[in-house]
Amino acid sequence: MTSPVTLITGASGGIGEDLAGHFAKDGKDLVLVARSAEKLEAIAEALRKKHKVSVHVLPLDLAARDAAGRVTAALAEKGLHAEVLVNNAGYGAKGAFAELEADYQLGMIDLNIYALTALTRALVPGMIERGKGGLMNIASTAAFLPGPRMAVYYASKAYVLSFSRALQYELKDKGVSVTAVCPGPTATGFQDAARLTGARLVTLSPLMSSKRVARIAYKAFKRKQPVVVTGLMNRLQAASMAFTPARIKLGLVNFLQA
Repeated sequence: MTSPVTLITGASGGIGEDLAGHFAKDGKDLVLVARSAEKLEAIAEALRKKHKVSVHVLPLDLAARDAAGRVTAALAEKGLHAEVLVNNAGYGAKGAFAELEADYQLGMIDLNIYALTALTRALVPGMIERGKGGLMNIASTAAFLPGPRMAVYYASKAYVLSFSRALQYELKDKGVSVTAVCPGPTATGFQDAARLTGARLVTLSPLMSSKRVARIAYKAFKRKQPVVVTGLMNRLQAASMAFTPARIKLGLVNFLQA
């Protein structure tokens, strides 16, 4: 008999760390995955003390092709199974596609798409077999439109949203819920890593806090809501994209990324 846990990727800060707090507050044991062992252990120790839950840390690079296998092996070794999977790990980069480093962009695909898909494929069959489970995939408002100057990132998040919607339909009668979370620009370390500091996208309007995004995401997950866009303005903007001509969308994004 194995014990259920919530497994959260990209849990060393930002939205991932804040989501870990919500699950821990609800008494859920956790497995936290990210590259930084030191950051993970500090977060884990704080959650153990505050919420009296079991928190395991798994430091690894999820972009590696064997990452999903290493995660499942670690769970088996500890006598655990993933009742909930939160695919939060990901990164972006601003710049023209032909000028950004090729390895950096391909690595983005490896983490944002390949790792998310491989880990989901590795863990979902067990959820189906047990007739109980949940997935939360962190997409973005970028999923609703193409993104000049961040072409690969926007496309990767469109994949996450499309994949989540299809999976939710496939699993709706199997006891497994799927929630795609689409935050707008959020105050985390993402902007610096993505070279977005100073871009109009993050300077023209206030950034939502990661704590607020995590709170909205967790409530939507608990309600088994298939898709949630965080924040009223983000919801309005995402909805309007369906009626906006492509040339206007492309020009708008290009302007905001500058």
